[in-house]
Amino acid sequence: MTERSERLVSLDAFRGLTIAGMILVNNPGSWAHVYGPLRHAEWHGWTPTDLIFPYFLFIVGVAIPFSFRRRIEAGAARADLLRHIVRRSLILVGLGLAMRAIPDFDLLSMRYYGVLQRIGLVYLAAASAYVYLPDRSRRTVAAGLLLGYWALMTLVPVPGYGAGDLSPDGNLAAWLDRLILDGHLWQGTWDPEGLLSTLPAVATALLGIFAGTWLQSGRDRPRLLRGLVTAGALLTVAGWGWGLVFPINKNLWTSSYVLFTAGTGLLLLGLLYGLIDVRRVRGWWESWMVVYGMNAITVFVASGMLSKTMGRIRIGGDDGTSLYNAVYETAFRSWAGDLNGSLAFAVTYVAFWLGMMWILHARRIYLKI
Repeated sequence: MTERSERLVSLDAFRGLTIAGMILVNNPGSWAHVYGPLRHAEWHGWTPTDLIFPYFLFIVGVAIPFSFRRRIEAGAARADLLRHIVRRSLILVGLGLAMRAIPDFDLLSMRYYGVLQRIGLVYLAAASAYVYLPDRSRRTVAAGLLLGYWALMTLVPVPGYGAGDLSPDGNLAAWLDRLILDGHLWQGTWDPEGLLSTLPAVATALLGIFAGTWLQSGRDRPRLLRGLVTAGALLTVAGWGWGLVFPINKNLWTSSYVLFTAGTGLLLLGLLYGLIDVRRVRGWWESWMVVYGMNAITVFVASGMLSKTMGRIRIGGDDGTSLYNAVYETAFRSWAGDLNGSLAFAVTYVAFWLGMMWILHARRIYLKI
């Protein structure tokens, strides 16, 4: 394991903050009682919750140059690097499918898309592009993905709906998912991690690669910081502007959403980079994020599986309440009420997993894929 002093600590902190956010919004005490900012936007538009997943894919991209640049410069064979990329991608996709399948293994009706599946596919495409393509070609690919997706979603007619219909059922991405995996989609007729919308998600990671390459450019840190903030502001404004004609939409992963979330992600990374790596403002406030960030996939999988297990365990027989709901009702709702009790449950769940990851961190155990 590389020493913390040799790492871009702000990137670990950003990753940890993002994973903590995922766990927070995925585990309310009750889905019937969730504060608005901790829910996804119903369709067009965004909430803070809609920033979390693209931030993680952006971080995946930022980390790629740090993972591969030295090996490429040392003469590593691209075929060997590709094997590593494919292996890691397959593990991510496999973990995602396993999380979905366990314990029923109902392959005939289970959802096949998911968060880890998308991360695996995006990593495969983005890391391969970094290994095999020069920077200029990667820029062309990113622009092509965003413009091409815009054209597909607005110009290609969908049977029964026509062209440019961006409603949940009428858009091209949903129609294609129904054509390929009907009966296996999260919302029945559409899926937020569907096949076609994975293309602009690759662009999210490619934008992260550009940020990671910039941070490795050898310029002095104040200049690197100015570059992150300037690019972040420009992308945020560009995404907002594009959103006026191609709405910002997490479920469709629209091109405007890619630019907007990458821009705000750059601004947040710039803030953390300025504080942690430039000004060296260290302490408890960033340590907990770093602890989460060093075992990000591990805590995501473990927290998801525990939550699922608690939801399956029944108290009082098959018709009884779940262990998950019993804990919420007894330990949180009983004194904090509906909304605050639901939030308190989620915060406690985040704190519990922070404790688990701190134990691993203290023993220098980092489970990498």
